Amino acid sequence: MSPRTISRIFILMAMGTFASALFLVPNRQAQNSPDPWTKAESLEAPQLIQELNDPKSAPIVVFVGFQRLYTAGHIKGAQFHGSGGNPDGLKELKSWAASLPKTSKLVIYCGCCPLERCPNVRPAFTALHKLGFARVRVLVLPTSFEVDWAGKGYPYDRGK
Repeated sequence: MSPRTISRIFILMAMGTFASALFLVPNRQAQNSPDPWTKAESLEAPQLIQELNDPKSAPIVVFVGFQRLYTAGHIKGAQFHGSGGNPDGLKELKSWAASLPKTSKLVIYCGCCPLERCPNVRPAFTALHKLGFARVRVLVLPTSFEVDWAGKGYPYDRGK
């Protein structure tokens, strides 16, 4: 190829990248993060408390961790429909979610360990998003449920 042809190819590639950045929906995989969600698809504990206190806009809160942790303590009113970290749990979660309107506001969380290493939240978020739920958010519990929720005095229940 001639230098002129190479220059044209480079210019076209650069224009395509620029156009993508301006006009296309951001690619979840292109983020500088291992998380499949965007910043707008996450929320902090105080924000969730505020939303839960307003019955008109309260989301459905779903614990996607391990059953024994749900029983030990979970956000007041949170539901459990399977662990996001294993195929049977994901199947149960998807089966439950299939009965919901796709416009449902869902907040999922685990809190078994630091969020960056959690084996449950990412697969659950991805599965719900692929089912067509555009209003799925992840509760950010950086350390654990015990530290970032219960330890801060936020309301929680024990048992099933």
